[in-house]
Amino acid sequence: MSSQSRPVIPLPEGDGAETENLVVDAALQAKGVQLVKMEGRVFLRFTGAVRHNDLRVPYQLVPAQGVLAKPSKWRKMDPEAQRALVLERAGADAIDALHNSAAAFVREISELADDCDFDAMTFLQTLAELQTSDPAEHVYDRIRQRIIHAVEREQEERHAARTKQSINLAEYPDSFDVARRMPRKFIALLGPTNSGKTHRAMEALMKAPSGVYLAPLRLLALENFERMQAARPHGKELKVSLVTGEERRLAEGATHVASTVEMLDSRRRVDVAVIDEIQMLSDRDRGAAWTAAVCGAPASVVYLVGAPEARRAVEALAERLEVPLEVHVLKRMAPLAMEPTAVRKLRNLRRGDAVICFSRREVLMWRDMITEMGLSVATVYGNLSPEVRRAQAERFRDGTADIVVGTDALAMGLNMPIARIVMTTAIKYNGYEEEEISAALARQIAGRAGRYGVHEEGFVAGYDDETHEVMRALLKEKLAPLSASGFAVAPSIENLHRIAAVTNETSLVKLLKRFVHNIDVPDGFFYPRITEEQNERAIWLDTLTLTVAEKFMLSLVPISTKVPSLQGAWEHWAMSLAKKRICKLEPEGGSLRWLNLQEVEDACRRYSAYAWLAYRQPAYFPSVEVAQELSRAASERVDAILQAQNAAARKQQRGAGSGSLKKRR
Repeated sequence: MSSQSRPVIPLPEGDGAETENLVVDAALQAKGVQLVKMEGRVFLRFTGAVRHNDLRVPYQLVPAQGVLAKPSKWRKMDPEAQRALVLERAGADAIDALHNSAAAFVREISELADDCDFDAMTFLQTLAELQTSDPAEHVYDRIRQRIIHAVEREQEERHAARTKQSINLAEYPDSFDVARRMPRKFIALLGPTNSGKTHRAMEALMKAPSGVYLAPLRLLALENFERMQAARPHGKELKVSLVTGEERRLAEGATHVASTVEMLDSRRRVDVAVIDEIQMLSDRDRGAAWTAAVCGAPASVVYLVGAPEARRAVEALAERLEVPLEVHVLKRMAPLAMEPTAVRKLRNLRRGDAVICFSRREVLMWRDMITEMGLSVATVYGNLSPEVRRAQAERFRDGTADIVVGTDALAMGLNMPIARIVMTTAIKYNGYEEEEISAALARQIAGRAGRYGVHEEGFVAGYDDETHEVMRALLKEKLAPLSASGFAVAPSIENLHRIAAVTNETSLVKLLKRFVHNIDVPDGFFYPRITEEQNERAIWLDTLTLTVAEKFMLSLVPISTKVPSLQGAWEHWAMSLAKKRICKLEPEGGSLRWLNLQEVEDACRRYSAYAWLAYRQPAYFPSVEVAQELSRAASERVDAILQAQNAAARKQQRGAGSGSLKKRR
């Protein structure tokens, strides 16, 4: 047969296709072989159909070795070479292999579609419609991804619906069984700092047969624990326990408890509960603890103590919970005034001042500058343990320290005889960016000046002119009321177990995500909330072999993940628990002596976090007493270092012959 009489497979035009024809055996056309130029390639496409049950699925696919050449190279080949390459790549084995792979793929997708009640042809029709030079396996993968995504979407919708049915936040107050069943009364004592509101609530608590004080800080829990221990409301001492995340001092037969708000025992009925700093309902990270306390405090009378701007929120909660409410708005007992001008110079600082900064580094820098002027300084900042903060505050109270330099940690608790607040800045880092402090925080800090019974009046000043004017404006600003809806609710382990039961999920990240996005929030009065830090921890914890309960507990350990040594300790504890290894602490003797201030502070926080874990997993973290001893030793070491640094700076100043500032209260 001459070359002119041979059957041909045309090379289609389009996309710059060649116009010449390729002469091949006529049998290839009958077997569904096409020669195509597209996407910068010359390739073979096999067409056919697969039958599976009642389906007939046509296909046009490129075999594994179906791509022959680039068009430029193809044009340079003579017709015989072209024909030989086509016959080599389009043999019976290649056609059968592609048909068998298509048949297997059709069965796979059909079975998966049947399992999910999908129409298989919705996905399989792509086999005949997709115009591409990609090999068949790539096409199969694309279709697999489509149906997998469809399955995931369908499963997501089903799990979301089940999650919504399993948790209804409108019923959140009902989860506190004791409080829900007992008659309760709310008494709101609202007023600025130094209005005596906490004193009134504590007097009522100490006179009651039983009660609980719920504090925002371990320091305040400790202070009021000791206050109740020293009280003699009916001529005899109270039996008081201290319960925080990191410490338990349990008195036999205790009638009263001082506790951090997160440690509320919602099952132990008492006569009076005091919830301090009620405006923390709006706190981004911890507000859920105050929501739980208001809903779940099992007391006949619950005192809600805090700032006046919390009134609308308190009223809304009382109405929702159907609890009668009394509101008492108290006024500041000693007046508060702005100084006429800024302080401007260190020599204008005076005894009884509290100098406010917003970072540990700034606190230590200002401490050093002030001690060089001849004044002794107490220091208070968030990284210090409650014991150190209290010891430093006591030095200011008893006159050993002339001035206290601190962060806004001074704004909550730590009652001290401060005559004047001096703000070194009104700019604070909020965890994301630096911004001007809120009017509420400015007022809370400023309110520490002029302690009633010690000073007739309190004063506020900026160190520089700009800060002075900003503070003047902030103290005049009218405070916005707290929102009367959207009260934060954090997930409980019971919530997560309920979601896991209906979704079969064990990933903490996914369970937390479902809690935030899928539970029923009918009117938005209560709203699900988790912290970013908890979510970030959950991602890492999901890589370990831990139960949901263990991962959830570890996600809540009160330790800073921003400090590498503390993050490393937390990861070590998590991995130890995953491997079911007992993690003990050993007494360190004098090793703290060789650490600098920052390292001892971090050690103190590490021991406290271990104690927190030990109370929750004593089988694997058995050294709770050692942790508390080490924490106390570290606190004492921090206090000693601060005193030594203060003394050294003053000695150096005296040696230089510098004059000291005239002291006056």
